Amino acid sequence: MTDQSNPSPETQAARQLLSAAAVRERSHQLLQAGLDGRLQHFTVNLGRLEACADEVMATIRAAYPSLDIPFHARWRHFSAGGHDRWDAVMHGASWSTAGEMARSAFDLAIVSVLLDAGAGPQWRYAEGRTGETYTRSEGLAVASFDMFVSGAFSSRPDDPFRVDADVLMALTPQDLAEGFQASADNPLVGLEGRAALLNRLGRVVATNPDIFGQADDPRPGGLVDMIVAGAEDEVVEAPSILESLLTHLGPIWPGRITLGGIDLGDTWRHPLVEAPDATKGLIPFHKLSQWLSYSLIEPLEWAGYTITEIDGLTGLPEYRNGGLFLDTDVIALKDPEDAERAHPVDSTLVVEWRALTVALLDRIAEPIRAQLGLSAENFPLAKALEGGTWATGRRLAKEKRGDGSPPFSVISDGTVF
Repeated sequence: MTDQSNPSPETQAARQLLSAAAVRERSHQLLQAGLDGRLQHFTVNLGRLEACADEVMATIRAAYPSLDIPFHARWRHFSAGGHDRWDAVMHGASWSTAGEMARSAFDLAIVSVLLDAGAGPQWRYAEGRTGETYTRSEGLAVASFDMFVSGAFSSRPDDPFRVDADVLMALTPQDLAEGFQASADNPLVGLEGRAALLNRLGRVVATNPDIFGQADDPRPGGLVDMIVAGAEDEVVEAPSILESLLTHLGPIWPGRITLGGIDLGDTWRHPLVEAPDATKGLIPFHKLSQWLSYSLIEPLEWAGYTITEIDGLTGLPEYRNGGLFLDTDVIALKDPEDAERAHPVDSTLVVEWRALTVALLDRIAEPIRAQLGLSAENFPLAKALEGGTWATGRRLAKEKRGDGSPPFSVISDGTVF
């Protein structure tokens, strides 16, 4: 354990990586390296950014002609097929306070996002109530939603719409396989990794009742009480949501890089990353944690809080956004044969790709706003992502590769993408 009252210089430096600001600053370092021609695996052509923005604009105008774009969040997937599933829960639940509702919404969002690593190209989920079949992120969302509303994560038969620590700790890969309809004929990648992640979530929640059990038995949704405790005038800054997640849920991630006693989670090594301290050579992304941060904004708003500094979060370094820049030639592989290989998530190639994705999402937001005549305040990055870049990446992948697969394969354990 580190001494919290007198942390070492290493610990202080490590904590600086648990922020969206660090993700942004270090990703832009690698973008600059790419513009200077110093990256190992990619070239960067900013001259293609306008054409890329045009593709994103085409997607936005087709999907949101009124420009009334919601935030990029898990709640969009819960409405797959045009069915507002959460609205039905809101009307059927017996919550007596806004806090109870927010804890339940946090429970669902946290578990569902943690289960939202790539599904693989073959997996399908057949939803009984609508008779519809979903794949990829929508399928994972609907499957996790169905588990949630059936009480699969609750230890209280009279209160299904909750997630309890003891249930998470006991969850097995077979439980998830049943809930997600996974089988030899319907394979879902990373089942063991997902179950282990939820097991660790359960342990962290159970052993920290001062954080997760302030108003109820320990549950992931108890984090809402921690986040709003410091809110002045019911205002919550979006980067503080991420920092709470990284601070209190950090130990759930598989053991990767630890510095000064701090688990750094979705943080990786790259030789060109500069820093004046022990974090030199390290670049954080916090993809799932940031995706979760975006997904916790709306439950806080429903509970009456105002969320500010949403652009303090970054774009998400995952394969749809990253594929967008590859498929529009904003970035290109120095060795085209790399597209035919599978790459470990900690490889220099994948780290460069993810860093370029974060930095270029900042860059592409500007021409999109210019075309729309909107300011960053009126059109935050979260709307560009949803409107936007993620959907365009998916569309171009389908156009260029019939199965909609990413431009190259990343070997992941189900806890990164």
